[in-house]
Amino acid sequence: MAKREFNVRAVQSILVREDYITSQDVAKAENYAKTYNASPLEYYLSSGVLTEELLGQALAEAFNVTFVDLLTNLPDATHIQLIPKETSEALRIVVYKIDDQTVTLATDDPTQLDINKLTNQLFPDRQLKIVYALPSAIDFALATYRSSLDSQLQNLFSGDALQAPEGIQIIVSEAILHRASDIHFEPSETEVILRYRIDGMLHEMAKLKHDFFDLLVNRIKVMSRLRIDEHMTPQDGAMRMVIDNKPVDLRVSCVPMLDGEKIVMRVLAQYVKDFSLQDIGLLTDHQTKIKEALKKPYGMVLTTGPTGSGKTTTLYALIKLLNTPYVNITTIEDPVEYKISGVNQMQVNNIMNVTFSTGLRSLMRQDPDVILLGEVRDFDSANNAVNAALTGHLMFSTFHANDAATTIPHLQEMGIEPFLLASALELIIAQRLVRKICSHCRISYVVPRKSLKPIVRAHYGSETATLYRGKGCVACNQLGYMGRVPVFEMIQMTSEMRDLVLNHASSEQIWELALQQGSQSFFSDGMKKVNLGLTTLEELLRVIPTK
Repeated sequence: MAKREFNVRAVQSILVREDYITSQDVAKAENYAKTYNASPLEYYLSSGVLTEELLGQALAEAFNVTFVDLLTNLPDATHIQLIPKETSEALRIVVYKIDDQTVTLATDDPTQLDINKLTNQLFPDRQLKIVYALPSAIDFALATYRSSLDSQLQNLFSGDALQAPEGIQIIVSEAILHRASDIHFEPSETEVILRYRIDGMLHEMAKLKHDFFDLLVNRIKVMSRLRIDEHMTPQDGAMRMVIDNKPVDLRVSCVPMLDGEKIVMRVLAQYVKDFSLQDIGLLTDHQTKIKEALKKPYGMVLTTGPTGSGKTTTLYALIKLLNTPYVNITTIEDPVEYKISGVNQMQVNNIMNVTFSTGLRSLMRQDPDVILLGEVRDFDSANNAVNAALTGHLMFSTFHANDAATTIPHLQEMGIEPFLLASALELIIAQRLVRKICSHCRISYVVPRKSLKPIVRAHYGSETATLYRGKGCVACNQLGYMGRVPVFEMIQMTSEMRDLVLNHASSEQIWELALQQGSQSFFSDGMKKVNLGLTTLEELLRVIPTK
């Protein structure tokens, strides 16, 4: 491990010398690595300093070898498995190409002397050629050795000793590998279906026998500190596991069904990466509106949308802009899904009577400058949040509404007086998530403009339209999508908008004025992202239906 860390430092020196990065970038990357227990190279990618391809080429240049992109040119499984699994994983190498004279090995650490020794043993009659691949690409290639989740679980439970702890470890490890946000165990009369939610879509991964599942349920309950003798009452808990030397927190929900207990495990990130407003999908005009709202010392910024639409992630991106030693930022959440250094975070605890309302009242006595309230759920939490915004605090919170314009009438229906709402609100951000085209296999294609729906056609001036899609690759599991990006609506509280609120305006009247003042609909923002190649037209129409 020490040798790998030395290589990273040496590579960074070369990257600075070749003007790929600056010494300031290196300092930020080192701080990022220390804070998040990650590689400094992850910073350059997540912050946009370097693209994956540019980083790969730069690193290959540093090692004086050729760069290859395994994600778009994955070798055949038969080639990869010419090297024993244990050896490949230990040395981080895979066979990229092989012929009668030469074997080409891809690795993320070409300096290893053991590679030459291995080649002489396994391929004595061939010359060795080393090429460089990014660590993430090597991980995908090594996954070729893994059997399906279904096979792994069947093999695990086929012996005499039924091993529930190992089963949970495999299920969660595979969920992390597939970037799943939720793990679903769904019992039926004859079997239990295991599904992962990946980029918002559910995918069936395995089928379990009921007796195996019962063992897993008991193990999950023990780890989540739930009652194992209770099967007829819903229970909520949480557990922590260590996967690849990194802690993973899971929120657990058990609900009784006709054929057994349904369990859903939400995979919670341990930290928010160094996302900027641009990284989370905010285009320039939206960034400007947000920065204007954040300049004010008090007021309320609300993010709205359904569960799982990225509201909390957006608020954390805003928090990070304000997170300095001179600002006291305090949150109350249910649960704390992301941990941010320098931010005081409180978790709701209903057993101890720490609710959003009671917690917020307590936080007001903690001399906060900025408050993040996890959710406005009822009149008490809404009223306390509005009062906090009116008494000199910058208040962030989430709210469930279909779009930006309906947020104001819904808050009034809760009982919030229009004159208070008009004074407190500064910005409403509504959002939805659409799947993002995989950057490794994205291609463009041209369609006739007249073949598009009229609402889509209006966004193109010529006779043809250039669209994008993912053709499918190993990085995205042949889906063509990898990750998600939000589409937004925003309403800025101008003096004219405040007058509408005071007069109990309808959502239609509010949105009509917002459009006149420059707001854009979900669909308009989404079409910009379609034209940038971030998502597909089909995905936008799926998430944001049009008449």
